[in-house]
Amino acid sequence: MEEKSLLLQLTGDMPMFKIVDFLVENKEMDFTKKDIAEGADIARASLFNYWPELEKRQIVKVTRKFGKTRLYTLNTESPIVKKLLELEMTLIAQAMDSEIARKKVAVKA
Repeated sequence: MEEKSLLLQLTGDMPMFKIVDFLVENKEMDFTKKDIAEGADIARASLFNYWPELEKRQIVKVTRKFGKTRLYTLNTESPIVKKLLELEMTLIAQAMDSEIARKKVAVKA
């Protein structure tokens, strides 16, 4: 079983958070909706239920189109996404600080 990301540990396993987490973890890449559903480990129906909100809040953006296919990525220009990325960095820093403190205690023991 794969360990949950720090963001999912905080927010929980709701499909919306799983979608956002997948996009945050892969922020330099673009994907089809099918790829996003598979990567986030959710049903395509769930993705389509949450997708209008992701577009409305400008969390995702289209990067390329070919035929009817569109590729999407995390919209790093969005104020909401900027805050999510800041939250992720804070969670990472906190986890690193906790790990360092734990190792210092282990060394002293």
